[in-house]
Amino acid sequence: MDQPSTGVYKAVRYVSDLGARLRAAREAAGLSLAAMSAKTHWSKALLGHLETGTRDVKREHVITYSRALNVSVESLYGPPQDPLRVAHEWLVADTSASVHRSSGRRVGESFAAEVEQRVIDLRQLDDTIGGGDLSPLVRRELAETSAVVRCASYSESVGRRLLVAVGELSQLAGWVASDAGYYLEAQQTYLAGVAAAQDAGDQTLAGQLLSSLAYQMANVGDPADAALLAKTAVKGARDATPVAKTLLLERVAWAGARARDVEGARRALDLVDDTYEERSPGIPEPEWVYWMSRDEIDVMAGRVLIEVGQPVKAAPLLTRAIDAYDAEHAREVALYQTWLAESYARAGELDAAREVIGAARGAAAGINSARLGRRVEEIERLVS
Repeated sequence: MDQPSTGVYKAVRYVSDLGARLRAAREAAGLSLAAMSAKTHWSKALLGHLETGTRDVKREHVITYSRALNVSVESLYGPPQDPLRVAHEWLVADTSASVHRSSGRRVGESFAAEVEQRVIDLRQLDDTIGGGDLSPLVRRELAETSAVVRCASYSESVGRRLLVAVGELSQLAGWVASDAGYYLEAQQTYLAGVAAAQDAGDQTLAGQLLSSLAYQMANVGDPADAALLAKTAVKGARDATPVAKTLLLERVAWAGARARDVEGARRALDLVDDTYEERSPGIPEPEWVYWMSRDEIDVMAGRVLIEVGQPVKAAPLLTRAIDAYDAEHAREVALYQTWLAESYARAGELDAAREVIGAARGAAAGINSARLGRRVEEIERLVS
């Protein structure tokens, strides 16, 4: 019999590990299979299959174990520092949407809530997993959720929530596709998401999708077109909350810098600072801006300063921001180190630049991100 492909083999192994953790948690609680069967109303045979890995462990199984044993779901899934394990488990498990996508089936508020939570979970996986590994998961989630929107029946309020979820999944799918180097796929996905967001009446989300496309265009396309699109996104999202608008304005600043519009980029950075200061606990922000912070703003400001010819001013901003990140965010740390190395190189400090880009290459090891790989290679050429 042929050896299974590496990805499938890892997925099976990780699911088996999850079953072993369920068994260990049950035994630590002092429960026999018979006692666990009584608490969960599942048969001993099913529990045995789950714990030995002969049957796939799904999220509902983990939740039931957590409730029966009074332990957290996170502790059963295992160490949070192994995000690829989580990704593989997602890849072999059924999605919520796949269970509900039969034509005409009615879905309700609970299903919408489950889809929304899955979007959040996937988005947070992007913090620690490269686009090359995450893209297949998000692509599948988007396709199956879109199928439910097309085929199922639901109320108007549920329909709007599902359309927003499709829009958010489209933004995430486009983002990770771009990170993986699939630029045309990313563009098409972003634009499809704009249609879903507009159908849902969420103009801020539509602006986020267009702004994300502008960011890609600024990096690998025509910066002048990117600057126009980024400004269009801000104008279209006229009701955006402060932190959401901050993110859109950052993309205006970056596209302007890439297009060599120095004054425009500086004005946009000023607006970024002013807008971010308008945030308030009383103003609910969309979940997708959870990562926006003063450190992120400093990183973008540093990048813009490098682009407009002020690398000396960029280095302190980038250094402080990098120091604030933990090791789990290896891709972001490595990316930001590439800009710090560039700031040193542009300022003529080549030894410092070489040291930092060497650290970035080390941090990038094992991260499946074409964007990161391209940046490391660019800066290594610059300092060679």
